[in-house]
Amino acid sequence: MHYDIHGLTAPDAPTIILSSGLGGSGSYWAPQIAALGERYRLVTYDHTGCGKTGGDVPEDGGIRAMADDVLTIADALKLEQFDFIGHALGGLMALDIGLRQLGRIAKQVLINAWSKADPHSGRCFDVRIELLEKSGVPAFVKAQPLFLYPAIFMAENPERMAAEEAHAIAHFQGKTNILRRIAALRAFDVDAQLATIETPTLLIATRDDLLVPYSRSLRLAEGLPNATLSVTDFGGHAVNVTYPDAFNQTVLDFLS
Repeated sequence: MHYDIHGLTAPDAPTIILSSGLGGSGSYWAPQIAALGERYRLVTYDHTGCGKTGGDVPEDGGIRAMADDVLTIADALKLEQFDFIGHALGGLMALDIGLRQLGRIAKQVLINAWSKADPHSGRCFDVRIELLEKSGVPAFVKAQPLFLYPAIFMAENPERMAAEEAHAIAHFQGKTNILRRIAALRAFDVDAQLATIETPTLLIATRDDLLVPYSRSLRLAEGLPNATLSVTDFGGHAVNVTYPDAFNQTVLDFLS
């Protein structure tokens, strides 16, 4: 596993592991590094098959195999306990860890996550798979911002959109890997087990998320026994990127 350490560097510093969504890149968390790094040691990493981490997700590994990567990093850093921030797919890993090693994560922040995928998200996955299978990687990548960002953010940041598109094409994680990761998202279902995950949890959701209806976070808030819910009107799926200042402050207030 390729991982990077930012912010505080002392081995005994309070540590947060940050896990991105389907894109799987540790660089996704760039808008959080400066603000959170003043108080914490931050660990970002590239998921299996993404960025500088090689291989492919096991065919039948699902979310559990991806969560095992988080635990591998935690073990390598000798972390008996750590805080965790997960975006979408990354948040699902936290739920899996909570079911298997309750207490390993001290506090967790789940961004536009879910206990069971909504049919609408399934439709979005279908569209993305069709693009990849029938039109290829460039079309798949070109559509990606539509699922991440509000329209106004894309309109006001054309150079950023072009740069992200070029980078995503150049560093595409591979068809096999991304199809297995989408399959894992669709198969994930811990809805009936939420009451056993007692980890203090901050749920962050946005009403304008095109990919994941915010009702999924409402369901998590209902089912998790120690959850705090923060719902904003704007920000899209990648609210930590589109509104980083407000996001960072909300996270710091919760973790501290």
